[in-house]
Amino acid sequence: MVHDFGKISVPTRILNKPGRLNDEEWAEMRKHPETGYEILKDIPFTWPVAETMRQHHEKMDGSGYPRGLMGHEILPEAKVLAVADIVEAMTSDRPYRQGTELGIALDEIEQQAGEKLDPVVVGACLRLFREKGFQLPGND
Repeated sequence: MVHDFGKISVPTRILNKPGRLNDEEWAEMRKHPETGYEILKDIPFTWPVAETMRQHHEKMDGSGYPRGLMGHEILPEAKVLAVADIVEAMTSDRPYRQGTELGIALDEIEQQAGEKLDPVVVGACLRLFREKGFQLPGND
């Protein structure tokens, strides 16, 4: 629920911009995990919530942000959140685009498994949807 908390510092004109972000806007958007971390880091959660939020855009190959972490450097919770975030983001309507079909989002994470996303996490996500019939809220 709090993984994008840091977007509170991103100007609305960027969050709602129709079309692609320019380099300056993208740089501003990429600050949100660090901002969210700073907001939540001193709250004594049972789980590493602030650090998980900070890492949710990190990629297995080091191409993510904000710190370019790789594989084992990324918390397991953040690896799960990264996959969930992609599926949710792709299938949700946004002010600047309509959400895509769930199958397309699942195909996307499947293509990224092993390189950018944790293959075990992707496999679990695919099983939940494809074999167990899990549905996103509002898609039943």
